[in-house]
Amino acid sequence: MSGNIRLLSDTLAKARSEDRAALIAYLPAGFPTVDGGIDAIKAVIAGGADIVEVGLPHSDPVLDGPVIQTADDIALRGGVKIADVFRTVREAHEATGAPVLVMTYWNPIDRYGVERFTAELAAAGGAGCILPDLPVQESALWREHAAKHGLATVFVVAPSSKDERLATITEAGSGFVYAASLMGVTGTRASVGAQAQDLVERARKTPAVRDGLPVCVGLGVSNAEHAREVAGFADGVIVGSAFVQRLLDAPDAAAGLESVRELAAELAQGVRRG
Repeated sequence: MSGNIRLLSDTLAKARSEDRAALIAYLPAGFPTVDGGIDAIKAVIAGGADIVEVGLPHSDPVLDGPVIQTADDIALRGGVKIADVFRTVREAHEATGAPVLVMTYWNPIDRYGVERFTAELAAAGGAGCILPDLPVQESALWREHAAKHGLATVFVVAPSSKDERLATITEAGSGFVYAASLMGVTGTRASVGAQAQDLVERARKTPAVRDGLPVCVGLGVSNAEHAREVAGFADGVIVGSAFVQRLLDAPDAAAGLESVRELAAELAQGVRRG
């Protein structure tokens, strides 16, 4: 294991050794601006996030709910490019030392070129990629180049995933497995629900997870109570829409940064078990 994927694994292991789940924050690159997005990432890490997912804004983010779609639209109208995503990864990682992944749909990578994308992400200090719409059976080229550059490949599993498919997905992935707690799109929910726990329990029966691949839960977590609930059965708690909503609601940039820092601090308390 090399470089930044080791940092990712060590960060998840450190959280486990402290009897807590890791807090993973999602924020799109270029939102509200490129510089503002980098500052927001620094703020959530200062508040207590362990790991950050940087979203690569997409014109049709099928997994993402209306809050993240709004942020993506703002970023795209601002002219965000893949180079800005890599700059966001580089500056956030250099400033904080935290593991930073990119979450992206497959089409932008395909257009950019797999070798070029993986090489530039690794050069920026990225820990890996979360690929929600890349089928495992079509992922060999990506995984080859990701492994060459020491990048994690995080696949998404859903409550609809059958046990055999869960085993296939977790075997192919690295870093951690992203368990989508609800069917459908991302967004805050009143309760994360029992589906998440059932999905994690089924994932834990797969050989890769038994061998140590962490399972992190996202889609619907928005407050400390949700975080505490999920931390009771998962290795990591992923929060996105709630951070983005704080930035959308803020009257100005400074207030937005303080708001996401405060939310990260609340969630960081929530992921502590017991």
